[in-house]
Parts: sequence; structure tokens; C-alpha cells
Amino acid sequence: TPSVDFVYSGLNVLMFAPQTRSLLSVFEEDAGTLTDYTNQLLQSMQRVFGAQSEMGLATEQLSQQLLEYEKKNFALGKGDEEVITTLQHFAKTVGELNSIHSELANQMADSMVFPLIQFREKDLTEISTLREIFGIASDEHEAAMVKYSRLPKKKENEKLKADLVKEVAYSRRKQHQASMQYYCALNALQYRKRVAMLEPMLGYTQAQVSFFKKGMELVSKKMESFLSSVSNMTQNIQAQLDTEAEAMRLSQRELLSVEDTVYMPDKDTEPVNRTLIQKAGYLNIRNKTGLVTTAWDRLYFFTQGGNLMCQPRGAVAGGMVLDLDNSSVMAVECEDRRYCFQITSPTGKTSMILQAESKKEYEEWICTVNNISRQIYLTDNPEAVAIRLNQTAIQAVTPITSFEKRGEGSPNPDRAKPGGVELAGGCSQKTGAAPEPEDLIAPGTPIQFDIMLPASEFQDQNRGGGRRTNPFGETDDDCSSESDDSLLQQVFAVRFLGSMAVRCGNNQEVIYEAMRQVLAARAIHNIFRTTESHLMVTSSCLRLIDPQTQVTRTSFQLGEVCQFAAHQENGRLMGFVVEGRDWCDGDEEGEPSFSAFVFESNTEGEKICYTISLAKDIVEAKKDPEALAQLMKSMPLTNDGKFLLLEPDVDDTANGAGQEDLESEA
Repeated sequence: TPSVDFVYSGLNVLMFAPQTRSLLSVFEEDAGTLTDYTNQLLQSMQRVFGAQSEMGLATEQLSQQLLEYEKKNFALGKGDEEVITTLQHFAKTVGELNSIHSELANQMADSMVFPLIQFREKDLTEISTLREIFGIASDEHEAAMVKYSRLPKKKENEKLKADLVKEVAYSRRKQHQASMQYYCALNALQYRKRVAMLEPMLGYTQAQVSFFKKGMELVSKKMESFLSSVSNMTQNIQAQLDTEAEAMRLSQRELLSVEDTVYMPDKDTEPVNRTLIQKAGYLNIRNKTGLVTTAWDRLYFFTQGGNLMCQPRGAVAGGMVLDLDNSSVMAVECEDRRYCFQITSPTGKTSMILQAESKKEYEEWICTVNNISRQIYLTDNPEAVAIRLNQTAIQAVTPITSFEKRGEGSPNPDRAKPGGVELAGGCSQKTGAAPEPEDLIAPGTPIQFDIMLPASEFQDQNRGGGRRTNPFGETDDDCSSESDDSLLQQVFAVRFLGSMAVRCGNNQEVIYEAMRQVLAARAIHNIFRTTESHLMVTSSCLRLIDPQTQVTRTSFQLGEVCQFAAHQENGRLMGFVVEGRDWCDGDEEGEPSFSAFVFESNTEGEKICYTISLAKDIVEAKKDPEALAQLMKSMPLTNDGKFLLLEPDVDDTANGAGQEDLESEA
């Protein structure tokens, strides 16, 4: 059986957090529903009782009417003596039935209607009364806290301060007592309502059995075992109620035996914890009500990740007030308030002044906001980092946001299926079950957000005609053969979003997971600008070309691109997986390694995937002249004999090819 717990810890004894109020609202909603149902059930039972009472009156009237037959003077003489005797016997029988019906009506009133009326008038009315008392006590405590919060900082009146402290302590104790009585009643109601639902029906059934017992002994014996079990159940519930009530009385007595200092504000005995990375509690916030006038509101604040959240009273959930990452916090002097501090956003456009209840809360809030501002909460051991305070946030994190993944059965079956390539090992892209993200990408894998071209390589390419060795071990000689590129050469305008090491290359899910982590990491680190590049797809390799200098940033052999796909929801996103080798000492071949690259295109990502798929088909068709001829017949060709796929999409960006750091729409 759920129950409202009695909890107090230091100054938080009466700080009813939204979680406690939310749980209390569930109990209050339950009590309201129970009240409505009890009223409806009582109406039904009163109707049954009224019908039974009417049955007794009707049988009594019937008996009297049967006896009146003898007294009637009929025109043809008195009635037949046998009829009169028979009717008198019937009247006696009906009279006996009337006594049984009357007894049944009395039993229904005592054992069915009265217990439910007593439950409604006593227990449910008690809940309503205690709720009003609890509300009044809460309002009085709020009023006392407002007076105390307005206590001036300078030239304090010690007598006034002492009176306000006593008033706050008195109102808190009063509220505490009212809340405990209210909670006890709500907890007890969970047991009493079970008895209240069973006891009337038990009394009703026992009355019916007593009514039929004279002529239905056999039936009553069959029901005795059931009635006995129900009676035992109610007794057990009553015993549990007695045990719970005794435990609640002991707990109430123990909680009320504490010293008054527990209820007094600014009487903290515990030291300040300066290593917190999350904090929650009530604060006063200053709001402007006019050009020079301000007002203070007492609201519940809490931190969540790198955000400061606020949950007004009565709200279902909290809302974000300020992003604390890279924000600044400092103590401020207010003319009429103590323990005030100010939080300012990194841009300086947003700031707020808050007031804590005590010096300990004041210092802990400042330390917590400062720790969160330094993004310590993102580290593996935030407590240790908070102690040192000279650590900054980690540079690569595992993102926590995600994209919605479309299930099997694409709504566009006619579109090209990207990445549908058989691997050398015989594995296809389809797997039996959806793999976990940890099976695709190791948690904490660093993400590279740009492909940087070293200055030395840039100069070498300018001097040597564009030849360079890229960071992945290939050279342009591997994919610069004019004969290999003569059949297919398509250029797409793309923006490189990021790359990271992955664990496999035979599953499209690894590309979707890489997209999710790259975009989420960009959002976390506020990286929203990318560099425009040209992705050239040929029948031998993929090249990423700088549109301004026409220098190849990097290139990939087509055979090493083991998987490629467009995003299932955002068609502008595409990515591919490149297979490499981790070489061991000697000439032996090393273990395969995989890297995922994520791009945003100006055209649909599936068009790029279709082009890569066609390039692989051309590579396979080159092995068989007849297959190559058949492929060239099935696809339209340009005047120079190349495959005609798409209109070049880089024309629109030709004028702006020299503009770096274009903003991504991913």
C-alpha cells in the first residue's frame, strides 16, 4: 500500500519539494475519486434499503388487506368460510414474511447503509478538514517566511529579528504538525477505504442469508465459508491498520521531539559543500515590476545538466531559466536583502539576482553554479575535478540526444537503397536484430569536426600539381587515373560534419548512430558552422576537394568504402564507412579498422549514395566487357561518353566557393 512518508533533513524539513507535492496531489486525487464513488455507492445502497423498507410496508398492507376480507359486507352475503380461513392463513404467512422483511430492512440499515454513511461523514470529512488546516498552516508559514525574508541586513532590530525567528519556527512547527496529521489520515484512508468497501456488502450479504436461512439452510451453509473468509479478511485489514497506526504514532512522536533549532532558518550545523555539481531548493528571485520598483518571488529552482531550471508551484514539470555553461556567478549587495547572488549569461544579455535562505545555501549555490559553468559535470569524475577547480570540460563526449529511427519497410520503396553492397566476408547490411549503440561505437569515442589540410601539404600540392598524401595513407596516384575516371565523374556540394572511429562496417545502423553522435556533439559544444567542400564521385575513388583552391583535401579508394547510407528522416544527411588496416610488426596484414564520415549535402543524400552505388557497379562491370556494355546501354550518357546522372549542383555555389565557414542546416 503506498503511503506519504514523513521526511525532514536540516532546513529542508518544511521545504515541500515539487516531488512531495506531486505525490501529495496523487493522494488528494485518490481521496476525491473515493468521495465521488462513495456518494454514488451510498445512493445505490439507500435505494436498495428503500426498496426493502417499501417491501416490508407492502407486505404489512397486504396482510391487513387479507384480514379485511372477513369484515367486508358483500351484497350477496359474507364470503366463503374456507376462503376466509385460507386468507387468514395467508395473512399470517404474509405477516411472518413481513416480520422477516422488516428485520432484513433493519439489518440493511445497521450493517450496510450506516457504515458507509459513517465512513463518508467521519473519514472523508476528516480528510477535507485536515486539508483545509494544512492549507491554512502552509499559508501562515509562507507569510512568516515573507516577513523573515524582508528582514533588513543593516541596523537590524534584534528584538524584531528574534520575534520573526520565533514566528517562523512556530509556523513551521504548526505546518509540520498539520502536514503529519494530514499524511496520517491519507495513509490510514488507504486501509479504511478497503474496509469501507467490503463491510457494507458483507453486512448486506449476511442480512440476506439471515432472511433466507429459515427456508434455505442448505444454501446458507454453502455461503458460510465464503462469508467467513470475507470476515477474516476484514479482520486482517483492521489488524494491519492498527499496526500502521501505531507505527505512525511512534514516528509522529519521534519527529515532534526534536529541538526547535531544526525549524529555525540560518541555523546550519553542517559545513558548506563546495564540490556540488547539482543543487535544488527554494530561492527568492527579484523581478522588475516597474521602472524602479522590484518584487521578490519565492520559487523552486534546481539544476539539470548545464541548465538552471525553475518549477512554479502547481506546475507539472520545471522549465529552463538559464543555460549555465560558461556563465558567471558572483555575490551581490542588495539594500534590503541578505545572501544575494547574481548569475549572468556568457553574452551578458541575461542576468538574474537570487536570494538564498541561509549563508550555507548561499555559498553552496554559488559554488554549484560555478562548477556547472566550468562544465565539470561532463567529466568522468566531477567531484574530484570540482575540488581541483583548474580542470575544464572534456573535449569529446558521448551525446545524449537521438534521432527517431524509421522501422523496416521504407515508405519510399522506389528510392535507391544506399549501401546495399555485399562485403568480402559474405556479410550483408541486414542484421537479425537492432544492435546496441555500444556495439557500433565505443562510448567516449573522440569526434573530429573538420578535415584540416596541413600547410606543408597545401604548398606541395600547389607546387606539384595537386599530388599529396592524405592522412589516411592513400595518395592521389591511387585514384587519379584518367582511364578509371573516364566513365563516371560526378561532383556534389557537401559540408563535412564530423568523423569518428566505429567498430564495424557491415551495418547501416553504424552510420545512423555516427550521425546521431556527431550532430549531438556539435549541439553540446555549440559548433554550428562548417566549411563548404566538393565531393567528387568517380569510378575509382571519392575525393573531397577544396572549392576555392581545387586542392584535394582527402580521397578514399572506392573499394575501401564498405558502407554508405542517407539519413532516414533528414534526406540532406549522408555518410559512409571506410575500411582501413591496423598493421602489425612485419609484413603480416593487420586487423581491419573502420571510420565513419558524416556529410550534409545541398541535394538529397540518397542521390550521392546512388552515385556511389553506380560507381561500384561500374567497377564490377569492368571485369566483364559484356556487363559493362549492358550497363552503358541502360544509363544515358553525355556527349563525352560519361554516365549522365544528375545536373551539377555546384553551380549555385560557384560564386560563393571562396566563402569559408558557411552555416550548416543540419
